[in-house]
Amino acid sequence: MQHRDRRVADAIKDSVARIVLSELSDPKIGFVTVTRCHISRDLKNATVYFSVMGDEATQQQSLEHLQGARGYIRRRLGQMVMFRVVPELRFALDDVLAHEMHINEIISELHRNEPGDQE
Repeated sequence: MQHRDRRVADAIKDSVARIVLSELSDPKIGFVTVTRCHISRDLKNATVYFSVMGDEATQQQSLEHLQGARGYIRRRLGQMVMFRVVPELRFALDDVLAHEMHINEIISELHRNEPGDQE
């Protein structure tokens, strides 16, 4: 990702996080944390990744409600950040945190099973 693309993606991530946190009043969205954003080379499409505390049903419900609010979020994004073209938004669950936790669990299990640890 080029420097300009990264700056635009960061601006979108920060603005969308601010909108979701302070302006969306839908309790079904849940406790959402915007984690990262990926923007296409032509700057017309942006995928906003987020994580949600809770089980898979809660995560899916949050995804559906964020997708439903993306018109409002995109309109507010256009008011907050001056782009020639406001990108189309797509939301996706970020599984990086779950993947990292799984790797940490595996490493912890390996350390517990090392021969030198047993007494």
